[in-house]
Amino acid sequence: MSNLDLSVDICKTHWKNPITTASGTFSWSDSSRWYDPSLLGAVTLKGVAPEMWMGNPSPRIAETYGGMINSVGLQNPGVDYFMEHELPLMKDADTVKIANVAGHSIEEYCLVCEKLSDSCVDILEVNISCPNVKLGGIGFGTDSKMAFEVTKAVKKVSKKPVFIKLTPNVTDIAEIARAAESGGADGITLINTLLGMRIDVERSSPVVANKLGGFSGPAIKPVAVRMVYQVRNAVKIPIIGLGGIMTGEDAAEFIMAGADAVAVGSAALFNPTAPIDVLNGLEAFMERRGFNNIKEIRDSFLEREGK
Repeated sequence: MSNLDLSVDICKTHWKNPITTASGTFSWSDSSRWYDPSLLGAVTLKGVAPEMWMGNPSPRIAETYGGMINSVGLQNPGVDYFMEHELPLMKDADTVKIANVAGHSIEEYCLVCEKLSDSCVDILEVNISCPNVKLGGIGFGTDSKMAFEVTKAVKKVSKKPVFIKLTPNVTDIAEIARAAESGGADGITLINTLLGMRIDVERSSPVVANKLGGFSGPAIKPVAVRMVYQVRNAVKIPIIGLGGIMTGEDAAEFIMAGADAVAVGSAALFNPTAPIDVLNGLEAFMERRGFNNIKEIRDSFLEREGK
């Protein structure tokens, strides 16, 4: 029996360990066929919008070196369906529940957050990579003023802690994080996918119908770790780090960079038990290094930095 303490406390929620899933790569009904999701510190659910979104045309997923490109387009059945059919499956589960919120306007974000405020969800993760249709499609997360405004608005209507999920497709990630913190964000999630493209040279055609897509997987991990490190040095609120996590050592790397918790995403699409494997790997890493708790992992890096 291990005596390790993997627990973390984030925004008045107690996590038995710092591992969660990444939005878009987990559903309670599907994932629970492979492992018990309540073994994780938290589960993060697929993005939910005010009403059904059909997503982008196919093909919309393609493999690439060290990862994948997707242009699914946040397809989802809408918040009402989500609350009626999906949330009841996990209502009594012994894990923190994080709902990912999508919208094309501040009003849409607020509508979803307000509805979910009286649900069994513990944390709202607001995906500000969505395009603002009122401003010609620019992403909320690419402009610090818009990031501030959407954060401020959802905080006014939410009874739950609000995490803002940041896009990496910006010049200064720390500036966006500070804007979210100033708007009242309780935490930050980063990074979302990088913008990528692949071309089928035999067909002289893009491999996904939308031409561009979100690039994720282990190849983006150094970018993600760098951005978590920069944001940790820019804000004081908790951070959920993600981007290419495949092993327990990957999770530890994000924790050393400043993440309070980590999310496993693309790895679960080809290995359904990846979140549990990462959890087991993190525990094995801690035993090997002699760490007793998560704080000691981060402190080992800070001591090297002289902090």
